[in-house]
Amino acid sequence: MNTPSAPQHDQDDHLMNGPETVTPLRLGTRRSALAMAQSGMVAEEVAKITGRRVELVEITTYGDVSRESLAQIGGTGVFVSALRDALLEGRIDLAVHSLKDLPTAAPAGLLLAAVPEREDVRDALVARDGLTLAELVGKAGGRTVRVGTGSPRRMAQLNAWARAHEADLETVAIRGNVDTRINYVTSGELDAVVLATAGLNRLGRHAEITEHLDTALMLPAPGQGALAVECVDPTLAAVLARLDHAPTRAAVVAERALLATLEAGCSAPVAALAVWAGTELRLDGVVGTTDGAELLKMSANGPLVPDETAEEQAAALGRALASRLLDSGAANLMGERAR
Repeated sequence: MNTPSAPQHDQDDHLMNGPETVTPLRLGTRRSALAMAQSGMVAEEVAKITGRRVELVEITTYGDVSRESLAQIGGTGVFVSALRDALLEGRIDLAVHSLKDLPTAAPAGLLLAAVPEREDVRDALVARDGLTLAELVGKAGGRTVRVGTGSPRRMAQLNAWARAHEADLETVAIRGNVDTRINYVTSGELDAVVLATAGLNRLGRHAEITEHLDTALMLPAPGQGALAVECVDPTLAAVLARLDHAPTRAAVVAERALLATLEAGCSAPVAALAVWAGTELRLDGVVGTTDGAELLKMSANGPLVPDETAEEQAAALGRALASRLLDSGAANLMGERAR
């Protein structure tokens, strides 16, 4: 397998002070095209900061082989458990995950070494004839517009939008990789599908996006657009920390604290987005029913000082907003909470 190679660095830049001929770092990744693209990007950066070659180790997760919906298989952890097992068993040195797939609780011994700068957080519509969501509905001519997604969060917000606009729209549960999902549109089976903008950008397929869905319509999943780099070795973690992007980490900490306090998994209809501006963090949260009949939206703002307590400040904001959502009936909207 071709792997990124690093340029020469001063001796101090080498992890463990070793030469380029030392054993390569083994980076675990899912086998999907998107996961491989994401991991390849991280591998290049890891090679630069460590001075060591990085080999991608492909690992199949349960979520990759199961054909059940995320709601049926539980969602939480199905794309990361096999990677985490490989880390804990010493078969790989580090792993790259889509952060939105990570359970909010990590097994003992794992270190979240880095959260690189986030990609575009928005969801994207890929529709027939290059149409936007409003145009699909407006030009339907009395026919039901069918939009595919595997996410209860997206279903809840799409259906709420359809109710608000009296649009004849049906959300259709789908699974599969990016090609499979887009093929539902090109084959004419569906009018559109909704995918993460970040994934399409990383695959070089941004030209297929017909509309970026505004976060006012479609708030993203907690952690969407961000990557997580995990490892076990504290020495390696200290080096990988150079890839960390403080504003992104603070934002996703707040979003995941909200998710954890709600006791909701990644298959629950929960959305959250935090933005750090200046010395303040703003967090928006949404909990709803998948049919869109009820959608609970709340926001919170809090000061965020960029020091060693930044993560706890962000987490406190997430917990506070989740508590307000629960006080307003969020648990009933989610149904039985994932544990």
